[in-house]
Amino acid sequence: MSLIENIIRPDVRALSAYHVGASDGFLKLDAMENPYMLPEELRVELGRRLADVALNRYPIPSYPALKAAIREKMGVPKGYDVMLGNGSDELISLLMVACARRDLNAPAIVMAPLPTFVMYAMFAQFSGMGFVGISLKPDFSLDMPAMLAAIRQHKPAIIYLAYPNNPTGNLFAEGDIVDILGAVGESGIVVVDEAYQPFAQTSFMSRLPEFENLVVMRTVSKLGLAGVRLGYMSASKALLEQFEKVRPPYNVNVLTDAAVQFALENLQVLDYQAALLRGEREKQAAALAALPGVEVFPSNANFLLLRVANAEQVFEKLLARKVLIRNVGKMHALLSNCLRVNVSTPEENKQFLDAFKMCLS
Repeated sequence: MSLIENIIRPDVRALSAYHVGASDGFLKLDAMENPYMLPEELRVELGRRLADVALNRYPIPSYPALKAAIREKMGVPKGYDVMLGNGSDELISLLMVACARRDLNAPAIVMAPLPTFVMYAMFAQFSGMGFVGISLKPDFSLDMPAMLAAIRQHKPAIIYLAYPNNPTGNLFAEGDIVDILGAVGESGIVVVDEAYQPFAQTSFMSRLPEFENLVVMRTVSKLGLAGVRLGYMSASKALLEQFEKVRPPYNVNVLTDAAVQFALENLQVLDYQAALLRGEREKQAAALAALPGVEVFPSNANFLLLRVANAEQVFEKLLARKVLIRNVGKMHALLSNCLRVNVSTPEENKQFLDAFKMCLS
């Protein structure tokens, strides 16, 4: 046997790494980023702030100032704290590390509706947990009879509910999420992943005191700070105390700490950008829906899910024109012939729309 065969798990050897292709020279509409930078005067001030950061020192591992700013600005209920991660990806992974019990007859279970964010299933595999996916209904709503039956059967330790969901863009019914919280009870936690909350304008954050098993997770990436990599989540004090035990002590670097604090001091700028994108989302959805043969699904995120008869060909034609979107057709049967495209500035939205029209013909 080779070195790789001797030391690497078979299931890891069988995987393909998460691929992010080169995008230089492309109209980049595949990663759900905020296309707007901070205004120039704020960028200059941020540069001054970052220049004063002590790069020779480790961060304060409790991050008191950054946590206080998040609690104040992001609607965290009084008396609740937050846990920080290097993006929400790290938080997803750390939750599974904490919950992957080895003293059971079978692996602890992670559950999520499908299709959804692919990292839920991948991190479950990496941590040694089992994964159970429950297909959404054709309208992308939760199949509640199937979900509740699976909860009774598998007693999942974690259920992930992306709110809004990626890649479908829709919000699950609030009452359905409440029913899932009740069905899980003390046997597990329900993680409401609000990565796209700036574009949905609805949240479970204020409902944390109602549900002992609720975890609300967010990221600043979609808000306009994807490059600094910061995620945060809030839950009961008892849960956060346990999750903090598996968090690396210096997982958020000092530049991210300073940059996010500065951004939160100027949150009105990011909120204004999110409002612009919500308006562009409605305009772009209407323009795309007016095209023959194009189905546009309702979205509460900063992207649109489209269905066209020849999605693979359209995707390849767009690539040839240096337009980068996401072909999600192979993710799940419900997404057959579907493409996902970021909502961007009016100029970039028009560029995409013009190219898309030409590629449809």
